[in-house]
Amino acid sequence: MLESRTRKNIMFSCVGQETADYDPFVPDHALVFVINGTMVVNDGNKSLNFKQDEIGFISKNQLVRTQKIPNDNKPFIAISIFLPSETLFEYAKEFKIEPKGNYIGEPNFSVFKNDFLKGYLDSMLPYFENPDMLTDNLARFKTWELIEILIKDNRMQNILFKFNDDFKLDIEAYMNKNYMHNIPLEQFAALTGRSLSTFKRDFQSIFGITPNKWLIKKRLDLAYYLIATKGKKPSDSYIDAGFINFSHFSKSFKAEFGVSPSEI
Repeated sequence: MLESRTRKNIMFSCVGQETADYDPFVPDHALVFVINGTMVVNDGNKSLNFKQDEIGFISKNQLVRTQKIPNDNKPFIAISIFLPSETLFEYAKEFKIEPKGNYIGEPNFSVFKNDFLKGYLDSMLPYFENPDMLTDNLARFKTWELIEILIKDNRMQNILFKFNDDFKLDIEAYMNKNYMHNIPLEQFAALTGRSLSTFKRDFQSIFGITPNKWLIKKRLDLAYYLIATKGKKPSDSYIDAGFINFSHFSKSFKAEFGVSPSEI
C-alpha cells in the first residue's frame, strides 16, 4: 500500500511498506507530522530519524534522501505541510514580519511538540480521510495558522522569512558531495546559485569536462566501488550511485570498465 494525496501544499501519506525516495530535491520548507512509523532524512552530512508523534522540519533548497518506514505492522502515516516562498512572502507582507537575526543551525531538525502544534495536528486529522474537504481556501488558512504557531519561536522566524537568496556556492565542493543525486542540471545550477548557462561555464572551467560526462563518470566510479569493495548487488548499487534506469547503467558500466556489473 502506497498512497500520497496532496491538496495544494498539504500532503497526506500512508505507506504500507518501507520506501526510499530518490527524487531528493526539496524546493520549499516543510513540516512533517509523523503519526505512525519513522521517517529517515539524510542530507549527506547527517541522518535524522523522525519517529511516531514527532515533528520534523526540513529546510528548502536541499538535496536529501528519505525513507518511510512502517511500524508494528501498521503503515507509515504522516501529514506534511509545505511552506512555499510566495506564501511566506505574502504572510510577511501582510503582518510586517521580518527575521530577528540569522539562523546558523542545522537545516533539518525536530520541532518541539507543544500544545498548540498538537492541537493543530488534531485539527488536520479529519482531512486525512476526507482530503477533498480541504478546499484551497482552507489549505491557505491552515498554512497561515501553522506559520503563526511556528514563529513564536525566534529560530523559526529567522529561517522562514529570510528571502535574500543571492549566493554562489563552491561548485567543486558541492558537486563532489552531491553528484549521486539524480536531478536535472537546472536544479544543480539553482542550488549553487547560478543560471544554467553560468553553471555550465563555471563547471567546464573547473573540471575541464561537461557536467553530464562528469556526472556519469563519477556515478560509475561510485557504483564500481559499492559492488567491488562493499559487496553490494548491482541492482542496489545503481540507485545509490545516482542512476534511475538499470539498463542504461549496465550499458554505461560495461562501456567504462569492459565488464558488466554482475561480472565484478
